[in-house]
Amino acid sequence: MIDVNYDIFEKLSKSKFRSGFYLKDKEKEYVKEKGLDTIRKHAYDFINNRLSDTSNVVDGKQTPMRGHPVFIAQHATATCCRVCLEKWYHIPKGRLLTKTEIDYLVNIIMKRIVKKINN
Repeated sequence: MIDVNYDIFEKLSKSKFRSGFYLKDKEKEYVKEKGLDTIRKHAYDFINNRLSDTSNVVDGKQTPMRGHPVFIAQHATATCCRVCLEKWYHIPKGRLLTKTEIDYLVNIIMKRIVKKINN
């Protein structure tokens, strides 16, 4: 069950590892060039294709550390693998993600991206 009342960003800010991820100028320009709607679509694609069903992947290896603003935001928000989803969001890793969970994770990723674009 996802605890939507808890401020996940406050919790993540206390992690030295999670706080070390930020968007460089290149990634910020990419977001501005593509637009937030396209970046949101990318986030949905990455979550659906890499995290929803992890039965055929080595968990922890499916999200690159760089190469796309969403990847960086996933590591910053602990939405990068099922181990992190279980630890940070209490989403069990032995099942498919629900649509509600996917929407929630994408919203967290996008909130992080927008925050870093505006800073």
